[in-house]
Amino acid sequence: MKGLRVGLTGGLACGKSFVGKTLERLGAHLIHADELGHAALEPGGEAYEPVIREFGSEVVDTEGRIDRQRLAAMVFGNPERLAKLNAIVHPAVYRLQEEIERKIRATDPQSMVVVEAAILIETGTYKNYDRIILVTCEEAQQMERALSRGVPRTDIEARISRQLPLATKRQFADFVIDTSGTKEDTILQTRAIYESLQNSA
Repeated sequence: MKGLRVGLTGGLACGKSFVGKTLERLGAHLIHADELGHAALEPGGEAYEPVIREFGSEVVDTEGRIDRQRLAAMVFGNPERLAKLNAIVHPAVYRLQEEIERKIRATDPQSMVVVEAAILIETGTYKNYDRIILVTCEEAQQMERALSRGVPRTDIEARISRQLPLATKRQFADFVIDTSGTKEDTILQTRAIYESLQNSA
């Protein structure tokens, strides 16, 4: 098969990380875009200095790191500020992602590379992928799962409200995995999609 680039996305606490790990166990290479976003904001990261210049030294904690929660609070409810933050961070993340993918392709040119990203569709970067997998579940389950992780209810509601509704995201997906059932059921769905992707490549 030729190399495939697959985007993996879904709503808050829908189980996309579990699906990503399952795809990785099946043989795909997994890249976590959210982790790359954190790396870009670390001291020495591409977005570190530009974010401080844009948002001020108050976003830096006592150890010299960007306080991501403080930064999130500064952009919450302010689309213009959020757009400025995204314009700094997203290109940095994409460059890191491309660098990792180049290294993968150098040793395994026919591999399947899966990029897990929460806002793949919202940012428009879904267009850069051969296939999109959407992970969904009921909103009540999203709330229940996120609460069990210790996330405050107000934060959950705010994060869900900032993302496109799952019903809208379905329009952009080539495959949908519903994680409302058991983990075993999710694994079966994921395996079927992995095999379908291999066969179509």
